[in-house]
Amino acid sequence: MTKVNWKQLQNGSDIRGVALEGIPNEQVNLTPEVATTLGKAFVSWLQPQTGKLAAELTISVGRDSRLSGSNLMQSLMEGIMSCGCQVYDFGMASTPAMFMSTITAGFNCDGAIMLTASHLPFNRNGLKFFTTRGGLEKKDISAILKLADKNDFVTSDPGEVSPPKERTSLTVSQKNDLKKHDFIAVYAAGLANQIREAVNHPTDFSQPLKGLKIVVDAGNGAGGFFADQVLKPLGADTTGSQFLDPDGTFPNHIPNPENKDAMASICQAVISNNADFGIIFDTDVDRVAAVDHKGRELNRNRLIALISAIVLKEHPGSTIVTDSITSDGLGQFIEQELKGVHHRFRRGYKNVINESLRINQEGTESWLAIETSGHGAMKENHFLDDGAYLATKLLIELAKSKLEGKLLTDLIANLIEPEESEEFRLKIGTDDFKSYGNNVIEQLQKFSLSQTDWQIVPNNYEGVRISCKSPQEDGWFLLRLSLHDPIIPLNIESNVAGGVSIIVGRLLDFFKDFEFLDLSPFDNYN
Repeated sequence: MTKVNWKQLQNGSDIRGVALEGIPNEQVNLTPEVATTLGKAFVSWLQPQTGKLAAELTISVGRDSRLSGSNLMQSLMEGIMSCGCQVYDFGMASTPAMFMSTITAGFNCDGAIMLTASHLPFNRNGLKFFTTRGGLEKKDISAILKLADKNDFVTSDPGEVSPPKERTSLTVSQKNDLKKHDFIAVYAAGLANQIREAVNHPTDFSQPLKGLKIVVDAGNGAGGFFADQVLKPLGADTTGSQFLDPDGTFPNHIPNPENKDAMASICQAVISNNADFGIIFDTDVDRVAAVDHKGRELNRNRLIALISAIVLKEHPGSTIVTDSITSDGLGQFIEQELKGVHHRFRRGYKNVINESLRINQEGTESWLAIETSGHGAMKENHFLDDGAYLATKLLIELAKSKLEGKLLTDLIANLIEPEESEEFRLKIGTDDFKSYGNNVIEQLQKFSLSQTDWQIVPNNYEGVRISCKSPQEDGWFLLRLSLHDPIIPLNIESNVAGGVSIIVGRLLDFFKDFEFLDLSPFDNYN
């Protein structure tokens, strides 16, 4: 094998790389050969985790619509099977469905792998790994990559391996084969049944969404199943749904609920079709955003407020864990209006999920962990960040609201939203970007202390968050270091028109002394 920089493939708790040529200066490093080795490495890692021999393991594999997915998936499965494992080929799947295959009766896979790179460009791909305990952590990915680097695996040809000592009666020839399953149909049926049971429609139990027009935008990713296999069986009219067919070139818009063009597209689809509701997924369906009947976005703070309102009706007083860039208005809404507890933590879906788990382990109820990106995980659903599950919770409430003659958005009628909100991503032009970025943050903290109308926000777990008290600004900003990239994101919100521009002006006076900081994102505010 060509020398591989295995560490370079790690992206936090995932593996990601360049799988196809086509973008200048991006060299392919996630090849079919690499995928084969990663399959073997996962088996080697999984054996001691489960206490099973390789020939006793069952591993499911699925992919999203990426152009490189089919070839990488085939090579990945060959690597797993060469170790003597049973492999389930799920074909087109979603990331949450892959986890569910480890705990669904009749499957009970020991491990699962999803080939996806979320919303990244067409040339990228990656792997997400699961066991019955959930998604793997950063340290687990590091361990798998170390095994891949060693490239020392016990492999076998079907039916030709001598059984290891103390092997159970199960033989390699019985286990080492490939079986195809339409697992997404099983997963979708579970979501549909959940909606039926939760709505408990008084006259039409089997079709509780009849009379509702719901538009789905799958962004040509893996989420098209939701319209055909969840909504239609429940009686919903899905006319106007768009980009349901998988297409790894993503010809219509980036499959990302945070993308402005993507949100504009689903908003227009709702308006054009006079729909009651719109749903948009990212490529692998672990994130979601929604649109109300007037074509207004229900994402970021609004989505968090809406699902928090639902959760806190079911679990009063629960702690809601969010990432660091949620607005002041959201915190007030959760605590004052909904009587819950808002715990603003760090960016990164794994960070908010693990923090919610920690809070529960310490004896305080936390039923929701959610990022502004659309990653939402619920205690009732194994703390799995599942966009389709989050959508089902919204649809249940939508149907109940209709029965009561109300609107779903009545739940967030008292949410106070900022007048202006902007994010600026400042690139760092030096190799040691982490040290440089942390120094910028440290110096900004000192600078803020000298400003009489700026106050450092306490209980902040990431970067520096400043409350801007002057009437002309009336808002806040957060400067933090990106989790993986040489970028310092700056989020600013203001409750008055023109407030963001005033805050930017004061920050530019501070930033101008940092020569390796790219300030071009502020060009429109100079």
